[in-house]
Amino acid sequence: MEAAMRAVDTIKSFRETRLSALRSPSEFFDHNRISRPTDLNQAVSRISYNTRYFSGNYGLVIAVLAVYALLTNPLLLISLGFLIGGFTAINKWAPEPMQVGDHVVTQKSLYTGLFVIGLPLLWWSSPLGTFFWLVGASGVLIFAHASVIEPGVESEYAAVQDGV
Repeated sequence: MEAAMRAVDTIKSFRETRLSALRSPSEFFDHNRISRPTDLNQAVSRISYNTRYFSGNYGLVIAVLAVYALLTNPLLLISLGFLIGGFTAINKWAPEPMQVGDHVVTQKSLYTGLFVIGLPLLWWSSPLGTFFWLVGASGVLIFAHASVIEPGVESEYAAVQDGV
């Protein structure tokens, strides 16, 4: 019961902190505010403001790209499932040594077997390539969006409130 209450509290906290930062799709995709920055200073200023203002939306973009990357690399999905499922299964069903025939199987030997099979499988599925693709793709999308969207009128009030 206590675990369920913690889960509910975690979901409420996530909703209050992360989802409250989401801007509406009509504001995020407002084609009327798209313009080319005149110089590098204006682009940097827009990126600085828009990455804070649309931080929830950009986090959602990264999450969607991460799910896409996992779904398009099934070997990575299988290897991660194997490793995470193996850890979970070993912790849940094999906390104590077991006698199997003439051998005693310990948790340490199960983890060794999991690593011997799981790590080469994970290496073969190229997680670093997927990670760097995710960083590059999200960086390009976020910086491109943040640099071409003009800040709204509220950005002028934010500058006054910050004491600038």
